[in-house]
Amino acid sequence: MAGLDNVNNIPDEEAKTEFLKCCGSSRWAEKMTTGRPYMGEDELFHFSDKIWFDMAKEDWLEAFTHHPKIGDIDSLAKKFADTKQWAEGEQSGVNSASRDVLQQLADGNQTYEDKFGYIFIVCATGKTAPEMLAILQERLPNEPETELKVAMKEQNKITRIRLEKLLNI
Repeated sequence: MAGLDNVNNIPDEEAKTEFLKCCGSSRWAEKMTTGRPYMGEDELFHFSDKIWFDMAKEDWLEAFTHHPKIGDIDSLAKKFADTKQWAEGEQSGVNSASRDVLQQLADGNQTYEDKFGYIFIVCATGKTAPEMLAILQERLPNEPETELKVAMKEQNKITRIRLEKLLNI
């Protein structure tokens, strides 16, 4: 898909499908679809942010379920076929990671999920596996309410990057 005109003019169901590739919250995707047409990219991004930060915890948690665990290539291949190419690029920092770092990421992800009830969400674009591991370890001591806000903000960063990809900018 290329450009804002296409986003504005495709049928509603197709638009919702495209928006769901950017963020897995069905309510967010629905609101983005019904918010069309957007007069410019800035308006689209502003509307996206406004919707996201006004969403309920359940909407954020739903979006989190649409991400593979950092470094979980099997998960990328099976569950996330629609966003596989984007997620692989976003997580390219794990491609050259040592087995030790990958194992620590896997263990840390499990500890995180056990504590918070959802997978570790981080905007992985441009980060190496050791950097992501350090971020995970830094966030593990957070209180659940604090961590939910951090994860929600990271999800918004991912959404913005994917919206840019959707618009090809």
